[in-house]
Amino acid sequence: MKKLTVEANIESLNEVIGFINAELECNNCPPELVSNINLAVEEIFVNIANYAYIPSTGSASISVDSIGEEVVIKFEDTGKQYNPLEHPPPNLEKPLMEREIGGLGIFLVKKFMDKVEYVRIDNKNVLTITKKLNDS
Repeated sequence: MKKLTVEANIESLNEVIGFINAELECNNCPPELVSNINLAVEEIFVNIANYAYIPSTGSASISVDSIGEEVVIKFEDTGKQYNPLEHPPPNLEKPLMEREIGGLGIFLVKKFMDKVEYVRIDNKNVLTITKKLNDS
């Protein structure tokens, strides 16, 4: 398992994406999956950066591990407790202007990933996403 700890701010996003992509490249991950994983990573990290520590700042740790034919990415922060999986899914039937704000990002993460899990351990938010590297 490889781990990266960065300041939880938008300026760290490129470093996080580069870290994840290096591991995906080592596992010959198909480009379409790389794009989907990057979108999920970006959504999760941006939410941590924008909301976990308001009004102060803090760090986020991202670990990536290849287990068999899967890649497992774990996000950890010590910000305020928040389980994004409890957010109700957006009502995609409503016109865009009538929809409530929020929820679309985690909805997309759930769509693109094979497994999404959240736990609160030792005052840390831990969100883990898993993606199979090939569908066979």
